[in-house]
Amino acid sequence: MIASHDAFHYFGDAYGIEFLAAQSAGGDTQPSARDVARLIQQIRKEGVKAVFVENISNPRIVEQIAKETGAKIGGTLYSDALSEANGPAATYIDMIRHNAKTIATALR
Repeated sequence: MIASHDAFHYFGDAYGIEFLAAQSAGGDTQPSARDVARLIQQIRKEGVKAVFVENISNPRIVEQIAKETGAKIGGTLYSDALSEANGPAATYIDMIRHNAKTIATALR
């Protein structure tokens, strides 16, 4: 799976899903054109069908990757911040449930 940045190893380890990231953890730096090109090649090679944006990241790079590869945007995942109180990830448990449901829906 492809997400905006490298924040989902805990989820991947727990559920046997490999996550690749457009940005490194923390998202302080933009990936180089070479990094994005490598990721696009890997997505094409492995037939990745969905990529995910995160609530704290600029979706521009993931949207570009989706456009280049034909993968769909699978939804928004919550990583380092919860949603507003009436949103889909108002608590930690809500966040995990939302992310799991979003990922499962995209993988179908």
